[in-house]
Amino acid sequence: MKKYNKLFLLIPIVLLIIFAFVSNIYTTSNQDKNTIQYNSFLEMVNKGTVSDVYLSDNELIKIKLNDNKVLYTSNPRSLTFKENLLMKGVSVHEGGAVNPAELIPLSILFVFIISMAVYYASKGSKSRAGAFKLSSIDAAPEKDTGITFENIAGNEEVKDSIKELVDFIKNPEKYLKYNVRMPRGVILYGPPGTGKTLMAKALANEAGVPFFAVNGSDFVQIYVGVGAGRIRDLFKKAREKGKAVIFIDEIDAIGKKRSGRGDGGSDERDQTLNALLAEMSGFKENQGIVVMAATNRLDVLDDALLRPGRFDRHIEVGLPDIKARQQILNVHGRKKPLSSDVDLQKIAQITVYFSGAKLENLMNEAALLAARDDCEYITMEHLDKAYGIVVAGAEKKDRSYVGQLDRSITAYHEAGHALISRLVSPENIVRKITIIPSTKGAGGYTLNIPPDRMYNTRKQLLNRIKVGLGGRAAEEIIFGKENITTGAYGDIQNVTETIISMIKYYGMFENSGLLNYDLLINEGISNPTDIIKLANDTVTSLYDEVKVLLLSSANKLDKLASALLEHETIDDEELDRIIAV
Repeated sequence: MKKYNKLFLLIPIVLLIIFAFVSNIYTTSNQDKNTIQYNSFLEMVNKGTVSDVYLSDNELIKIKLNDNKVLYTSNPRSLTFKENLLMKGVSVHEGGAVNPAELIPLSILFVFIISMAVYYASKGSKSRAGAFKLSSIDAAPEKDTGITFENIAGNEEVKDSIKELVDFIKNPEKYLKYNVRMPRGVILYGPPGTGKTLMAKALANEAGVPFFAVNGSDFVQIYVGVGAGRIRDLFKKAREKGKAVIFIDEIDAIGKKRSGRGDGGSDERDQTLNALLAEMSGFKENQGIVVMAATNRLDVLDDALLRPGRFDRHIEVGLPDIKARQQILNVHGRKKPLSSDVDLQKIAQITVYFSGAKLENLMNEAALLAARDDCEYITMEHLDKAYGIVVAGAEKKDRSYVGQLDRSITAYHEAGHALISRLVSPENIVRKITIIPSTKGAGGYTLNIPPDRMYNTRKQLLNRIKVGLGGRAAEEIIFGKENITTGAYGDIQNVTETIISMIKYYGMFENSGLLNYDLLINEGISNPTDIIKLANDTVTSLYDEVKVLLLSSANKLDKLASALLEHETIDDEELDRIIAV
């Protein structure tokens, strides 16, 4: 765009240069014309050899002789000059004879003036158009999303809640006789990848109305008023369609709670939010327009956005349970060449905490592995490998850089995790233990899969911490306190998150009480050092317990580490066989 602006500015400058050049040539050419003295001209008039004279305001006047020869002489600028010529029988022409060549400088000057006027006019219109364009949003309606509720597995309760809206959009007049105010807005909240966008697309497709999909970040601009303008433009486009579904993904980008500060730092976001609130309040009753929004953080949204009349329904789209996971795997495996040995129920059992998107990625990775191996079918082995890739990354092929000492440390570290898991949480499935480095940076890993639960008890959370500490404890016991490694980085992070949640949110310690410490911190009446001390004391005590458990089962720890050093990877059946001996 800058390139074209420079070009438009260059054109008038070039024309001005050409005008000066041509004017100079014209002036020079005038000096070279066939001119005669004025006295000679008068003699020729008296002799009757002049047929025409062309009067003008120029320095020279044009003379035409009887033999059609053209001459030029000085302009006398006399009041009686014309009368005298007429009396001598000479034809006199007012305004002079126009030579086409003489029009060139004037034409160039005219084009120069016009081009400058057009340039500045277009520049102003582009500025106005640019300002208007900033306030418009690129949201073309999608008439057929291709998604139906039949395509979405799991989340049956969510689908039932949204299916009610289909009839409302199709037949809003039906609800007038019941004096029902149908929901104007629906917020879908939950972890990423659980199908919130799919639900909105299915609603629009089932109702047969245009689908406007935007992201909250589309309204975030540095210019004050642009975001609010885009909100108004979006709702205007929806109203023009009569009935529609508006879907705003990541609505927390514009809908966060207003801080009430007076420094103007959040003016743009506040104006955008106010515009959204005003537009949703401006809907006519039973108009047939539904606004859906998705977020991972319902708790950060402004209360005015969540009140009835705006977003009336708040529907949680959670992680799928085992039955829903199997349904999702069936949907994504429907068009894939699965081998007869593939047991999707078994895959569903080991994919605890997987979202729908993660399950789709698992099936896709398995298909890629099968294609890479040129296999006719996707086998259970491909799914097992894909599971490891999704959870921990692909195995590194070149392991020559890994020394024997590092392999031994990794083997005892992972053996510590697996053994503690079997000792304190026997209900968990230890799907796989490996000391093969992965592309995600892990030197090895243990897939410890808990069963599906609605709640976690205090004991279960403490046992989870113990399992996480098992690797570091095994390193200290076998190689000494001075030789512990950085391999426990991820374990320590998970342990910290669990213990802090138990103290700050779950009220699972007498010393911390039944309090939510985030609320206390917001009020400025919490002492973080108390939380740190309680967390550190608890983890230290659990770590000591883990070391005692490993020391009492040192023989099993050695056997597990030896098996890992020999085979590099063992499964749950091999683990149980070693521990049972």
